[in-house]
Amino acid sequence: MPMFLNEDQAMLRDSAREFLKSEAPVSHMRKLRDEGCKDGFRHALWKQFGEMGFTGILIGEDDGGLGLGHVEAGVVLEEIGRNLSPSPFLTTAVAGVSALNHGGQHLKDKFFPGILAGETVLALAIDEHAKHRPAQIATKAEKSGNGFKLSGKKQFVVQGASADALIVAARTAGAPGETDGITLFAVDKDAANMSIDNTRLVDSSMAAHVTLDGVEVDGDAVIGEVDQGWQVLAALLKAGRAGSAAELVGVGSGAMDMTVDYLKQRKQFGRLIGEFQALQHRAAHLYSEMEIARAAVLKAQQLLDEGKDSADIYVSVAKAKAGRSANLAVREGVQMHGGIGMTDEYDIGFYMKRDRALNEFMGDANFHAGRVAEIFGY
Repeated sequence: MPMFLNEDQAMLRDSAREFLKSEAPVSHMRKLRDEGCKDGFRHALWKQFGEMGFTGILIGEDDGGLGLGHVEAGVVLEEIGRNLSPSPFLTTAVAGVSALNHGGQHLKDKFFPGILAGETVLALAIDEHAKHRPAQIATKAEKSGNGFKLSGKKQFVVQGASADALIVAARTAGAPGETDGITLFAVDKDAANMSIDNTRLVDSSMAAHVTLDGVEVDGDAVIGEVDQGWQVLAALLKAGRAGSAAELVGVGSGAMDMTVDYLKQRKQFGRLIGEFQALQHRAAHLYSEMEIARAAVLKAQQLLDEGKDSADIYVSVAKAKAGRSANLAVREGVQMHGGIGMTDEYDIGFYMKRDRALNEFMGDANFHAGRVAEIFGY
């Protein structure tokens, strides 16, 4: 496939860019932070996402969605990253929907209408440690009547306190480190014996520490098959990783554009600082890195949409490359802005904070670089 967007995808990009620039620019995120918003996003904005059709990109046409793919989802996510727009799009409409697409029709009927309307929010209760290690799941799901009883702790559950349901990965068999024996459950927010400790992250988004102390769910809560949840989890992870890589490209591109504009305005020693060759070289290098990252992400998305086995490797390549390129962009941005780059009145610092949180989401660059090396036998 060509390494550029087709006409329809370019139209979607233009639509998403105009919408997010108007309705959810960086100033929108700053306002939510200053107000101490407990959700970290506006539910009214999420409803607008539904009205624009964005929430149905990965939902099939038979279920009322657009039946598009990860390339189109990535187009929206890049613009979300460019504007630092706070929303549950990545966790709900991308990763969450990818998991539910492997579930029964009863789960689709339960959650898809609300997601399409921009009313339902899903959270991903996967990680249990300081770093992303999905195979190390230790949360237990023990058989109880016609359902299960969940016990364990989850960390870094983004928007966990605001979600209508949590997608919980638990172990119905096996031991931590094994992929067999994992099962995914859709747990309603008001489930008894579940406590949620809401925490504000460095980028002003909200995540939660979730404790499951004998949470009872019935058999209908299972997403996919009991003990065979790794297949569903893998689909969720690939979608979430590719999506977060696309958002990181947006974060890096937004920081780069802001920095280049500053180079064209700031004067030092009677000259625009953008005229200094040393800064020109750094800006050119940054542009090249961001374009390589964008190409890596697009290739991973295309392979996901084609259902290729190689998509798994390319998704990790994309997450690693996008993470490192975005980190370069925000560091260069702060440095080229000088000392004011870290002051609260300049937006470039917000890009650095968003990069820090998003890089950790579903595995940082080191995790994915190591994963690619292991796949190739190193």
